[in-house]
Amino acid sequence: MKKEDKERVVAELTERLRSTETLLVADYRGLTMPQIDQLRSKLIEHGARFAVVKNTLTRRAAEAAGSDTLLALLEGPTAIAFLESDGDPVAVAKALVDAARETRVLEVRGGMLEGRPIEAAEIESLAKLPPLDALRGQVLATVIAPLTGILALFTAPLQDLYGLIDARIEQLEAQGDTSAAEAAPEVADEAGGSEPPAEPETTETETETEEEEQ
Repeated sequence: MKKEDKERVVAELTERLRSTETLLVADYRGLTMPQIDQLRSKLIEHGARFAVVKNTLTRRAAEAAGSDTLLALLEGPTAIAFLESDGDPVAVAKALVDAARETRVLEVRGGMLEGRPIEAAEIESLAKLPPLDALRGQVLATVIAPLTGILALFTAPLQDLYGLIDARIEQLEAQGDTSAAEAAPEVADEAGGSEPPAEPETTETETETEEEEQ
């Protein structure tokens, strides 16, 4: 590969690493090209780009992007699944874990989930979760459940679940603020709408009569 081609690859990898918060790394050693193509097609369906990379160039890109997590995983032949913004990390993890089990060759090393380092065991656990759409439904059901259910949900490895919960909480708080704002004018009317009764005026005639009686 020519020097300018290497520089282009490093620049592209660097930009991708800077813009990607979730990626999964695997050792593809022993996979055939048809197997790699089949896995790549499956991952594309779930919103991930599967790239076989050279460690020397990827290491330069990781250093430029400040990705210490990826640097620690660059040992041996490396392939990386880069998730797009609308990708499904659960489905991608499942596809990689299934490929590792079926081929007995592919080895999942670890990766990064929403910027947080994850190990191979965590990716296997991630692959066992329900699809992302089902998880979203569970979140909506849990936010109206007892507090223990919400606390249990916070142990889930998917960071975007936290965002869904936060959004729901903000929505509920906003509704509460609106109710309070609507109630405020009524309270003000009750407090200030009826003036305290004025003291009766005393005329001069009544005052003179009272003085004469005394």
